[in-house]
Order: sequence, then C-alpha cells, then structure tokens
Amino acid sequence: MAEMIRRVDYYYIQVPDKPGEGSKILGALKEAGINLLAFSGFPQGKRAQLDFIPEDPVAFLNVAKRAKWKLSSKKTGFLVQGDDRVGACADFVGKLAAAKINVTAIDAVSAGAGRYGAIFWVKPRDVSRAAKALGI
Repeated sequence: MAEMIRRVDYYYIQVPDKPGEGSKILGALKEAGINLLAFSGFPQGKRAQLDFIPEDPVAFLNVAKRAKWKLSSKKTGFLVQGDDRVGACADFVGKLAAAKINVTAIDAVSAGAGRYGAIFWVKPRDVSRAAKALGI
C-alpha cells in the first residue's frame, strides 16, 4: 500500500491526571461504537490532555455532548499511514522542512506487518502550506 497523508479533525479534553480517567472516556467511546483513527494522551501540569482523532467527527461530538465533556474547538492535524521502511518519517518531515514549516509535535509507531502510522501537527497558520508541501 502506498503512503497516505491526510488532514484530520481532532479534539482534546483536559482531565485530572489520575488512574482511570482515560479509561472512563475510552470506555464510553467504545460503548458508543466510536472508532478512533488516533489517540494520544500526555500530562500537562496536574492534569492530562487527551487528543482524539475520530473516524466520524459528528458521531464523536454527539457522544461528547451527551457525556458533557468539555472538548476543545475543532483542531487540524495530519494522519500518515503507510508501509514501514527506513526513513518513512524523514521523507515527509523533510518536505515540511524544505517548505520552512515547523512541526509542532509528532507521534509515530510501527504497526507491525510492515505498516506504520504517524500523527503530526503544525501551527494553524501553516496547515494549508503543509498540505500543499505534502501534495494533499
């Protein structure tokens, strides 16, 4: 399969940084049948930030509204999926560097069976330029 890079909508929520908070939210999403293309969580002070890239943003927002989660406004990031190989991330990050676009954050992982995935973010003012530099 060829590498695919696409713009994605994502949302985040701030929760107490304590055991079970992420599990509670992920469990509610599972129960509602919400598929996530990507999920990331990290500490931020005495809280934690959970980032969600839902396959179906409308369905995700409906669940969040019913659960009364205080979500961020819609944000934009990029999702990369492709065949794992040496330099996979270096290739697309290099295109951004050549266009003088700074990557704010990136998470990448080998998915096994010769596949990999990554999520990355650029500043909102650079989203369109990044998409153009990546040919999407």
